[in-house]
Amino acid sequence: MKKITSLLLGSLLLLPFYCGAQQRHIDINVNNVQGDLNTFFKTSVGAGRANEGLRADWQQQLAEIKRDAGFRYIRMHGLLTDDMAVYRINAQGKEQYNFHYMDALFDYLLSIDVKPFVELGFMPSALASGDKTIFWWRGNVTPPHSYEKWEQLIKVLTEHFTERYGAEEVASWYFEVWNEPNLDGFWTGSQADYFKLYAHAARAIKSVNTKYKVGGPATAGAAWIPEMINYCVTNNVPLDFVSTHSYGVNQGFLDEFGSTGTVLSKDEWAVSSDVLKNRQEIAASALPNLELHYTEWSSSYTPADPTHDSYHQAAYILQKIKQVGNAAQSMSYWVFTDIFEEAGPRFEAFHGGFGLMNTQGIKKPGYFAYQFLNRLAATELISNDKQTFATTDNKGNVQLLLWDFTHTLPEGINNQQYFIKNLPPKNKGEMQINILGLKKGHYTVKISQVGYQRNDAYTAYIAMGSPAQLSKAQVDTLKAKATGKPAEEKRVRIAKDGKYTLTLPLRENDVYLIELNATK
Repeated sequence: MKKITSLLLGSLLLLPFYCGAQQRHIDINVNNVQGDLNTFFKTSVGAGRANEGLRADWQQQLAEIKRDAGFRYIRMHGLLTDDMAVYRINAQGKEQYNFHYMDALFDYLLSIDVKPFVELGFMPSALASGDKTIFWWRGNVTPPHSYEKWEQLIKVLTEHFTERYGAEEVASWYFEVWNEPNLDGFWTGSQADYFKLYAHAARAIKSVNTKYKVGGPATAGAAWIPEMINYCVTNNVPLDFVSTHSYGVNQGFLDEFGSTGTVLSKDEWAVSSDVLKNRQEIAASALPNLELHYTEWSSSYTPADPTHDSYHQAAYILQKIKQVGNAAQSMSYWVFTDIFEEAGPRFEAFHGGFGLMNTQGIKKPGYFAYQFLNRLAATELISNDKQTFATTDNKGNVQLLLWDFTHTLPEGINNQQYFIKNLPPKNKGEMQINILGLKKGHYTVKISQVGYQRNDAYTAYIAMGSPAQLSKAQVDTLKAKATGKPAEEKRVRIAKDGKYTLTLPLRENDVYLIELNATK
């Protein structure tokens, strides 16, 4: 029998347990089927702004995470902002449209089998009614000076997409109007002004093809869903889906630099309770079967929050996805990369950026939550444990993804003070895992892990002294500590009783993926 065991996991398995620590029992039977696995978690992922998508390193990182996590759509800001050169008025006062930058971006996305979740914003300056902007890259957040010209822009854009990519392809996309219009920073108009903006855009899109999907309001804080539905029903405005956002901190929005001191919510149902509330609101509305898309979500709304870099984030992601269940059609994590310049180019290698990868492509623990989810098979099994996903395929292979979710932030300390530290976890005892109903024969068992010092580049970065800049050798070292490869691989024989039992140690916010693959 051949066994390959890394020193890393070997040392973990020898860790002492607290005296009297309770054992967690996880029981899975291959014959107890829940149904098809809902893969809404990989429907979409976010990115900062469209112009960043023209960078080679951005594209390389997207291709890598597409391969590992399987995201099918991507959503980003700034598609219509001036740095994409979409719209202008020439010296003769004539409107001009240009889609060269957009074509280069969308051509690349489709070449790697990623579809655009098209966010229509912000306002081209030549069409804007004011000069208020947001972010370092100056996205104009004012209403159009002419709603008719706004509608014409969206119609011409939709016609261009149809001509270039075909109606069948574009019908598989989503068109979302604007971003967080309930925040003054993102929209200087009123709610009524937003609804007017939406109506003109929706009618423009549907005038090209009634099968194209359009929705909104893309609000912050799970807001305006009943109002959006009521407006569209009352005014006969097309609405194919509703969208909104939620983050797991207790106060405020739009903190680009993390200066307010965010605090991770102690509420066990942070984020997920918003999703469940919105689903109830939709069910009680005149359009009870609308799709619900969370086009942004994460633990924190600022790109300067070290929760995003910490090993805690992997278990956090899995916990929220599990809690959401079937309530949403997508949960688009904000964002896939720290190549993200809302606050301007960052000078630090790890700065609490939203990304699942840092600027140099070092994978954060959250990355592996999605990679592990993507390794699950199509059929979900019933589990007696709420912090698990268990699946099987038509070959009898089994995948078990499990985690511990523990809120560890002390009272009176904010995220920026706490998550920048070396944070060894407390021991949670051990897990006994029983997998029943297996066919007799030989299997390969692979065990992968995320947690403290396990696929945890950030803790290793802290041990380096948290240098603002990384040398090439340091980047290579950190990448080598976060590969997602199995920590242990071994061959086992399943007897006639069809049972496999495994005991593993468990610490706060550990994540494990256990894969059993039948072999000859």
